[in-house]
Amino acid sequence: MTDPWVALEPGADPVERAEVLRRAHDTFTEAGTVPRPVRAVVADSWRRSVRAGVGPDGTASVELMDGDLGAYRAEHPLARVMPLFRELMGTFAADGEHLLAVCDGHGRLLWVEGHAATRRQAGLMNFVPGARWAETAVGTNAPGTAVAVNRPVQVFAAEHFIRRVQPWTCAAAPVHDPRTGRVLGAVDITGGDGLAHPHSLGFVQAVARAAESHLALLAPEQAAEDTAELTALGRDEARLLADGRKVRLSRRHSEILVLLARHPEGLTGDELLCALYEDESVTPVTLRAELARLRGVLGPGLLASRPYRLTVPVESDVTAVERRLETGAVTAAAAAYAGPLLPGSQAPAVVRLRQRIADGLRAALIARRDPDLLADWAHTPWGEDDLDVWRALAAVRPTAAVRARLAALEAELAAPARPSGR
Repeated sequence: MTDPWVALEPGADPVERAEVLRRAHDTFTEAGTVPRPVRAVVADSWRRSVRAGVGPDGTASVELMDGDLGAYRAEHPLARVMPLFRELMGTFAADGEHLLAVCDGHGRLLWVEGHAATRRQAGLMNFVPGARWAETAVGTNAPGTAVAVNRPVQVFAAEHFIRRVQPWTCAAAPVHDPRTGRVLGAVDITGGDGLAHPHSLGFVQAVARAAESHLALLAPEQAAEDTAELTALGRDEARLLADGRKVRLSRRHSEILVLLARHPEGLTGDELLCALYEDESVTPVTLRAELARLRGVLGPGLLASRPYRLTVPVESDVTAVERRLETGAVTAAAAAYAGPLLPGSQAPAVVRLRQRIADGLRAALIARRDPDLLADWAHTPWGEDDLDVWRALAAVRPTAAVRARLAALEAELAAPARPSGR
């Protein structure tokens, strides 16, 4: 197969291929081995699905309904390109008895539109707005897998991990924020065997690129508001968007920007010294030199002194998570959390802030007891050894894979420490 992301070669018999995949799926679910005819992208997704505790007879759960769904969609960046999606895909979906679907960056369906009869059929498997179609929730599927691998992907028949989805074919492509590169979600076309063609994947990929171009055209409107954007979660080197420029910051400059963004009133040199350095021997001269370099990186006018402060408002992903947690929007907070704040930083104030954000989100997830949100956290690099989260997940989704991982973590915790020096 020339394109590993395409489900069928041109001219292939979809009925014959679907039967081969059904047998391969049965082999995998019974024996845990992936037969040769299965594409690598699908095999990898099946394995991730098993590790996430997804069963082949499961179903999607609806997380957002009514007012919560409406509020979340209204503030989501992809709402700005829904008219474009409808213009490019609406007639194709309606005439072909297909569905246009758009999900967020965590695989949660925000819009599902198209042929009325097809919508009713899809509703029987909870392919509806507000439902969670992430790989960690329902296994291999085009929108969830496209978000997981950050690539356009087509999924055909028994390539879907959950059996009730196997009569369907879908193709999806991720959509990125053109300014930051962050995955905003995915656009998907779902229907019958007629979509099992390379053109379907090329179509959604072209639509996704058109959406990114449209978002890029809208970006100057945001820049005119004179607000800088700071991205610091899940990365050691923060990224600042200001005056239409993207600036990648060094680790030390990242720490300074995070702290100044949290203190718009400004910080004195002594306050910054205490916040940044554990070593009390670091002198004010060292800090002033670092701030001078930062001023050169940021350009004129963004960094003022006496006290040190930023001269424009800064919106950061840190404050977005905190704001959503404060209002009880746990799902939205989890969606905005890309990982620990500046994970390699040892600056005392950053370490405290990093721990406070992670602990607050963990506590909210455990209290919510949502198995999909807990599974998402547990299968991240920062959550894979989180014993409390795995215990909470085992209480609400006690699959064999989850229980095995919990047992392994508890065994590690109970094991006596090895003596050093020998």
